[in-house]
Parts: sequence; C-alpha cells; structure tokens
Amino acid sequence: MVKETERKFLVSGDSWRNQDEGILYRQGYIRTKGKVTVRVRIAGDSGYLTIKGPTTGISRSEFEYRIPLADARKMLDSICDKPLIEKKRHRLEYKGMIWEVDEFFGDNAGLVLAEIELSDEKQQFEKPDWVGAEVSNDNRYYNASLAENPFKRWKNNQ
Repeated sequence: MVKETERKFLVSGDSWRNQDEGILYRQGYIRTKGKVTVRVRIAGDSGYLTIKGPTTGISRSEFEYRIPLADARKMLDSICDKPLIEKKRHRLEYKGMIWEVDEFFGDNAGLVLAEIELSDEKQQFEKPDWVGAEVSNDNRYYNASLAENPFKRWKNNQ
C-alpha cells in the first residue's frame, strides 16, 4: 500500500506547453459503495487497476496493479461507468518537483489541472507561474467525480 498525498490546482495560461509530449490516458470507474474508488486505466500501452481508500485531508491509501492491456480495454468497454475520462498527462519538472498536468478531452474538454505529489501534507514547494487556484478540497475536480459529472455540464465551467 502507498499513501498518496497530492495537491491539485487549476492551470492558467499555456507557458507549460511544449515541455513534454505527454501520454494519452483513458480511464473509467467501477461503481462501489462508500468512499472507495476502483479505477481502470490505460496509460500509453499499459493497463492498471487501482483501488483508492477514503480521502482524509489531501491523503488516502492507494493500491495500484499493472494488468494486461487487453483486460484493461475489456473492462473500460464493458464494466466501467460512462463517460470515460480521456486526457493527456504531461510530466513537468519545476524546482526539483514533478508536476503532472492533465489536459482533458471528451466530456471534460477545456479543463486543465496540475497535481503535485508530496511526501506529507506539510511539505513546502514552489509553484510555477502557470499554476492557478488550488482545488485540492473541491471534490468536483476528482477524476471519479468528473466521470459522474463531466466539466461540460458545469454551469459557467467553474
């Protein structure tokens, strides 16, 4: 088990672009009861199954397993809720930290988010100039929430 501690921000401007080609992601969620999330993901040419526990603050337990690509495709097509999340993930280094910038497509087109994983909730870091408002505690920006209530359905998109 890994404890995931991350902060999430809106991205402002385009100065982050062209620093990384990015990897296409396609992911879906399997309905569960309670606060547990089960995600199936294809990242590039790799498949993953991830189980995430309840969020406390900005941290939660995470169990991730590589699975055969064919299995991931079949799960996304047949057992995951729709719509699926489609995005391109860019990994950018800034002041010794890795930022993941997700540019969403499909029902979430127009949304661009940046995440940074931390060793603990109090870890200090510097934000690049393209990092905007923090949305770590706004559940609407969780990928599982975006699958249920896509960005295109939001009134005024924020």
